[in-house]
Amino acid sequence: MTAIDPSHYTYRVTWSAEDGEFVATCLELPSLSWLAATPQDALIGVERVAAEAVADLREAGEQIPVPLADQQFSGRFNVRIPETLHRRLATEAAEEGVSLNRLVSDRLARR
Repeated sequence: MTAIDPSHYTYRVTWSAEDGEFVATCLELPSLSWLAATPQDALIGVERVAAEAVADLREAGEQIPVPLADQQFSGRFNVRIPETLHRRLATEAAEEGVSLNRLVSDRLARR
């Protein structure tokens, strides 16, 4: 098993009007956050807390979330939709002269 590197996690810093400070969060560890007066200090704080959380999880033998950036994606996923939507999309794809896959992929990319 490869060691998890918390520096590879996905971090976000936003302004919190409610707190009057910047709040940093970690996508892979959603229960963590850090408030600070500057975006840089908020990021440093949440990175430190994430590293501590990973160390605690490792010590307890618990599963450590894999960083999103380190995950491999196949480019495929299945989604269930109503038959009526499937029919409508298939019709639109045929009208546009493209595959259903291409039609849906293009529409998702535009979002």
